[in-house]
Amino acid sequence: MSYLDDPRVYFAAERTLLAWIRTGIATIGLGFVIAKFGLFLSYIAPHDPIPAFKQSASLVVGVAMVVVGAATCLGAAMQFQRFVTTLSPQELPPRWFPSFAGWIAYAMAVGGLGLGLYLVL
Repeated sequence: MSYLDDPRVYFAAERTLLAWIRTGIATIGLGFVIAKFGLFLSYIAPHDPIPAFKQSASLVVGVAMVVVGAATCLGAAMQFQRFVTTLSPQELPPRWFPSFAGWIAYAMAVGGLGLGLYLVL
């Protein structure tokens, strides 16, 4: 048996996908915090108005990070599905749904883009 006829190849690809999803979710979360940081500053210092350019700068940087995180999840899902199509049936685990992890990544990408739209609107 070749090392390519081994289900561990698929599991390694799935672990890599899940690591990229984790990175994308962390980037989306950090972007959300940065986008809302200007609002937080206005709450803790109500007597000292925060300049509008500082609030808008945090919003722009935060939304950009949310979009980058969503793009990370989307790219990871596309790369994973492209790789899974190259695997032979012997490399896929029995009774395993190989596109489930890919759909999770697509869902995270759509959720991240939705969050980016929420922050902008």
